[in-house]
Amino acid sequence: MGSEASLSSLMKKISRFRDERDWLKFHNPKDLSAAISIEAAELLELFLWKDKQTAASVKRNRKQLLSVEEEMADVAIYLLSLSDVLKIDLARAIIRKLKSNALKYPVPMFKDRADKYNELN
Repeated sequence: MGSEASLSSLMKKISRFRDERDWLKFHNPKDLSAAISIEAAELLELFLWKDKQTAASVKRNRKQLLSVEEEMADVAIYLLSLSDVLKIDLARAIIRKLKSNALKYPVPMFKDRADKYNELN
């Protein structure tokens, strides 16, 4: 991300876009959560029925990569919109979650492992 792409500057751009269209009245937690889920499903659909190798090759296909980029942007826009409506500082929430995850997944126990913290053998 460049300096123009901080979370707060992105939120201002998203809010301006939304407010110019008078869409705030449609932005409630339920509908924004549904929109996040729907856009995430559209992102997942781009990889449906592809094996790992084919899915990874998206990086080398400009058209496919652009489709992935657009769906990721949709998810991010709705997520930032939800954080705005609920007055959640998303950057702070991410930092808190990373700290929480660091406690659940200490490096010595989880390095190079994909186990869930409560399923470790």
